[in-house]
Amino acid sequence: MPHPADPMVWRDASYFKTAGPKPMHFLDQAKIFIRSGSGGPGAVAFRREKYVEYGGPDGGDGGKGGDIIFEAVAGLNTLIDFRYTQHFKAPRGSGGMGKNRTGGGGDDLVIHVPVGTQVLDDDREEVLLDLTEAGQRYTLLRGGDGGRGNASYKTSTNRTPRQHGPGWPGQEMYVWLRLKLLADVGLVGLPNAGKSTFINHLANTNAKVGDYPFTTLRPQLGVVRHKAREFVLADIPGLIAGAADGAGIGDRFLGHIERCRVLIHLIDIAGKDPVEAMDIIDGELTAYGEGLDDKPRLIALNKVDQADAEIAASYAAELIEAGADRVFSISGATGEGMDALLDAVISYLPAATVTERPTGAQEVADEKAWSPLG
Repeated sequence: MPHPADPMVWRDASYFKTAGPKPMHFLDQAKIFIRSGSGGPGAVAFRREKYVEYGGPDGGDGGKGGDIIFEAVAGLNTLIDFRYTQHFKAPRGSGGMGKNRTGGGGDDLVIHVPVGTQVLDDDREEVLLDLTEAGQRYTLLRGGDGGRGNASYKTSTNRTPRQHGPGWPGQEMYVWLRLKLLADVGLVGLPNAGKSTFINHLANTNAKVGDYPFTTLRPQLGVVRHKAREFVLADIPGLIAGAADGAGIGDRFLGHIERCRVLIHLIDIAGKDPVEAMDIIDGELTAYGEGLDDKPRLIALNKVDQADAEIAASYAAELIEAGADRVFSISGATGEGMDALLDAVISYLPAATVTERPTGAQEVADEKAWSPLG
């Protein structure tokens, strides 16, 4: 079936009858081209008025080109729109006119991005912008200044100048957009550790659950409410040995938990050796760096509803002996042991951690069709 971005699709009314609603696709990286507007040229003009015996140059300056501005907005959690719109060019300034009239400036081009977006250079080595709060605006490329009109070139020895400035060119560059989700708590573990079931139970999300590895293919966010407190929980695809070096799909998503305050490490009680599972995740967080290995981490033995209590206690003892500070025995399916785990999570969060709810005006704005052009 053709994608709805294909203009031919919109001509066929049967598409809407058969295709149904489209799911939101997740995209956390995108490369785009941006260019600020060039300045307008200055004017070459001379004063010609009846009954005025002395004329002279009166060409005005050109207008300034538009800037390229990035703004973080609430209500977005993907860069998918930049897959279909990849070139952003601000308009140039208008040319100057006679009677010393300055040309109009080009409109600034505001590019809306989700909160948590980083703007990197073409080599992805330098972070140019880091937008971590809704409403943040930064001018990345400034528009070119307008050229001088011939009136500004008049001197005592050059009474009728005919030169003018063409206007300064705008700036252009390729940049990468990289989205790092903003969450208080991150969920990590090997494939099939039960992370999707866990977040579905706590946050009433709709993460896909399946009895096979890599059921989760994109990060999932959910709001958890516990004892009059709220925090944002992020689930990323399962990690495997070598993920930090590119194995599997976990390496690309480890960046989404860089900003978390605490990590929950789920270990499947019926999976491979729990100590080995803990060591694999330890190694990948350390290899990835960016402070992940220094974050507080809560170890949770999951799916205890499918195991004997003595086995769960034995595994918990092995994990503590291997270096875990404390082990929580839980079941993401039944909710067993969740309160103790969430109490521990809350202890690592600031007292003021509350999920912001949009105002009525924001709710109306969120319902409107969004475009990265604003």
